[in-house]
Amino acid sequence: MSLGSRIKVLRKSLNLTQKQIADKLGMGNSNFGHIENDRVTPTSKDLDTLAEILGTSTDYLLGREEQIQAPSWATENDIFDLKRLLEADGEVLFDGAPISKEDKLKAKEFLTVLFWESKKKQNK
Repeated sequence: MSLGSRIKVLRKSLNLTQKQIADKLGMGNSNFGHIENDRVTPTSKDLDTLAEILGTSTDYLLGREEQIQAPSWATENDIFDLKRLLEADGEVLFDGAPISKEDKLKAKEFLTVLFWESKKKQNK
């Protein structure tokens, strides 16, 4: 999955708009759109800020890590629960047809973000 795709999946899973993130980065909405569409590579400073906003690492965004890192407050039980959720057997179908490997990866990433957001709300 590309840098832009990873950013987009995480942004959408956090219910953030392109404008909200562009504002936090101090750039125009269209410039951020170019980053999400892989037309422009963000600066290292913007990449660091994006990782912070999206609750992940720059290594994940750049594809050096395949999984979103667990938050620092996560317990071993939390990590085990997430692993069990993501490794559950079963074929993933969309409209009766199996989904691609890339779409399965996106779905796992989305579930991971939702899992940690849910745990965060429970711990408040």
